[in-house]
Amino acid sequence: MADLRTNFVGIRSPNPFWLASAPPTDKEYNIRRAFEAGWGGVVWKTLGEDPPVVNVSSRYGSLDYNGTRMIGLNNIELISDRPLATNIAEIKSVKRDYPDRAVVVSLMVPCVEESWKAILPIVEETGADGIELNFGCPHGMSERNMGAAVGQVPEYVEMVTRWCKQNTRMPVIVKLTPNITNILMPARAALRGGADAVSLINTIQSVIGVDLDLMAPMPTVDGKGTHGGYCGPAVKPIALRMIGDIARDPELARLPISGIGGIGSWRDAAEFLAMGASTLQVCTAAMHYGFRIVEDMADGLSAWMDQKGYATIDDVTGRAIERFVPWNQLNMKFNTIAKIDQDACIKCGLCHIACEDTSHQAIAKTRVDGERHYEVIDAECVGCNLCAHVCPVSDCITMQPQPVDGVLTWPEHPNNPARVAVES
Repeated sequence: MADLRTNFVGIRSPNPFWLASAPPTDKEYNIRRAFEAGWGGVVWKTLGEDPPVVNVSSRYGSLDYNGTRMIGLNNIELISDRPLATNIAEIKSVKRDYPDRAVVVSLMVPCVEESWKAILPIVEETGADGIELNFGCPHGMSERNMGAAVGQVPEYVEMVTRWCKQNTRMPVIVKLTPNITNILMPARAALRGGADAVSLINTIQSVIGVDLDLMAPMPTVDGKGTHGGYCGPAVKPIALRMIGDIARDPELARLPISGIGGIGSWRDAAEFLAMGASTLQVCTAAMHYGFRIVEDMADGLSAWMDQKGYATIDDVTGRAIERFVPWNQLNMKFNTIAKIDQDACIKCGLCHIACEDTSHQAIAKTRVDGERHYEVIDAECVGCNLCAHVCPVSDCITMQPQPVDGVLTWPEHPNNPARVAVES
């Protein structure tokens, strides 16, 4: 069976699934239950200086789409609103009782060296495995010159990272904000400051929606709203791109990455690993489905790795990076043509509508034996694959690679006509 154990910058865990720094990791009670459910590690909800912050009510806004609940979650909660001493005592207790699990502590204090020097030994004394510098909080704390206000300035990222590396034995993970034009700049700054690893992405600045009765952004607090941090399944494509950018950058290629942003299934986990992550942080999925979701993710990932012949997490990490290239390195001669499986087609016509109205008019609509019939016009098809995406039947429409100058340039593709013929 696949070995899911990880060693992330010296932090060991029985599997790569960690709960991200967020509401699910704000107290000992939650984290004990998470470890009993099978999570490999946690990043404790962000700690700051006393007195603690005050959080508001309500705190979350949800984006629902076509009957699917919470494809995106907006969060206006700040860092831990519990006393520092309470958190520290609980971290020590948890780490004592679960020595095989990763316990990383998220930190955010003012951008002053003395503040960081003061909190680091307090956290180190708990026996925690590492710290994560929260340079991504997009609301509230950034207005106090913390969080994203630091993460958006590479010079600050480098400076604070260096302070921490000089004043603690613990591995330092820098959590990056996606609210920036080029993710490589703060990542390189973290590396210059001595970071052992980076984690990304933190939440994206957002307004989830507007209450049209109150005429206020949601969630509302006594009739008013504010921007918050967007997370959940909808941010996964953004996270994958930013992780991939770091993993393929020559300067950053050896910098370990903890992936965050919309992970909710074994397939999501495999994709994040393939794009360069080596541990996986989860929040929204746990908030939506509970801690037991880790069982499905771990079992599914293990089964997929066995099927593909991957023995360890390291065997998967970064596998897709070689083929993640700039646009101008793509093969401009490569061509595919859509093919409709007539036996699987349910005659809904969505492919025809999409192609006729918004693409290249490459699907003909006719009648055969009195029934609607849809056929691809090969000469007009540009292989955009819109039809395959709108089709409600899995694998009814496939994209068939075409020969280039008489040669099939991608023989390993599962839809390659030559391969299909040989395997048949």
